[in-house]
Amino acid sequence: MTGTTETRTDQHGTTPADVVIVGAGPTGLLLAGDLAAAGIRVTVLEKRPAGLSNLTRAFGVHARTLEVLDTRGLADELLPTGQQLTQLRLFSSLSLDLSVLPSRFPFLLITPQYEVEKLLHRRATEHGVRFVHDAEVTGLTQDDEGVTLEVRGSADGTSTTHRAAYVVGADGVRSAVREAVGQPFPGESVISSIVLADVLLESEPELTVAVDGGKGAFGFMIPFGDGYWRVGGWNRERAEIPDDAPTSLDELKDIISRAFGSDFGMHDERWISRFHSDERQVPQYRTGRVFLAGDAAHTHSPAGGQGMNTGLQDANNLGWKLAAVLTGRAPDSFLDTYQEERHPVGSAVLRSSGAIVRLAMAHNPAQLAVRWLAAKVVNNAAPVSRKAIGQITGVGYVYDAPRGAHALVGHRAADGVLADGTRLYEALRTGQFVLTAPKDTELPAELETLAGDDCIRTQWAEGEQAPLQLVRPDGYVAWARD
Repeated sequence: MTGTTETRTDQHGTTPADVVIVGAGPTGLLLAGDLAAAGIRVTVLEKRPAGLSNLTRAFGVHARTLEVLDTRGLADELLPTGQQLTQLRLFSSLSLDLSVLPSRFPFLLITPQYEVEKLLHRRATEHGVRFVHDAEVTGLTQDDEGVTLEVRGSADGTSTTHRAAYVVGADGVRSAVREAVGQPFPGESVISSIVLADVLLESEPELTVAVDGGKGAFGFMIPFGDGYWRVGGWNRERAEIPDDAPTSLDELKDIISRAFGSDFGMHDERWISRFHSDERQVPQYRTGRVFLAGDAAHTHSPAGGQGMNTGLQDANNLGWKLAAVLTGRAPDSFLDTYQEERHPVGSAVLRSSGAIVRLAMAHNPAQLAVRWLAAKVVNNAAPVSRKAIGQITGVGYVYDAPRGAHALVGHRAADGVLADGTRLYEALRTGQFVLTAPKDTELPAELETLAGDDCIRTQWAEGEQAPLQLVRPDGYVAWARD
């Protein structure tokens, strides 16, 4: 296996790679950078022309995603681009305090999606990822040795083929890869005709992410920190308006006034659009040698800002596994664990984001009573509050562990200071397993065998109360002992 990204064609006229990723959004970019850093030849196919940014609907980076970026040396560079918020306020009466998170990043970072993409694109380019723009996937076939993609140039209509050992569809809710492998996308449209805009406000509310509802409408408000606010909402009386119908700032003002009791004097929108929100998930994230990630695999309401974050964590899970298989360190069957670990998380995100948006849409007495009770329980029951915060931020998700495994196995590994003064998450930047032990601990023979050669062995700093553990490249505990 080679790490070169030199372009060449094989005897069939196709352009080969170890992995072809379709889609140059955040999910595809993180995955491409991870694979290329591991010496894997990667080609990214993107339908958009080079230099054309996504219309940014994603607005927030949660704690677990910041930890994922930290293990790649990118989090500290992203932080200055946005606003750090420690409170999520839902329905006026429910408040989630993110400052209690056991993380180096106990907050939600409000920053446009393109800021995340910019860092991930640079990293992928530095590691030699090959990008092909104006490339629309029109067909896909796979065999025992690999996958062949038929691609049409969006600008000139020319046809090319690309060959790879594996293909990943990270090409969004209208995924051509998902359609090509025949994966269904079951679910439903939860809410139609959401109006979304970035605006300035004459009277700014408290600096927090707020979701509220009332008088047949619900709205949400998020401060970017540069004076602009991301404001969106839905009006029950205009719920059937199609996505391509024109909208206006006056329509959004009416929605926000109904939901919050004031339109806060919004003005000077820098963009405004209308869209609908679906809840859908593919049954299988893997079809032979083809994988789906991000919005191509699951889509849900924007409530809680979990969409981009869930996709990035899909890539965090899949990348090191593909690299292990392609470099001969794991069998192909190991890739089945991507479905086993990430599909339940996608389902949980659909449930949590769906619950928020349905409670926000509550309008009859029974629904309002349920919302009041939910807020009371979350506000007053610490375990329930911790679980809600853990789900929204991604910190609380746990992968299933083998029977009899240590309680930490499958959990995200907590960051901590090592004997050389660095942190565990800095050690993970190599893309290797990291074996951490209390100072002067003699390692059992079974662990030496389990860790293998592709592992960093290190010790916690003196006084650090932490277990003996083997941490996977994606930051989750593979093995532990007290």
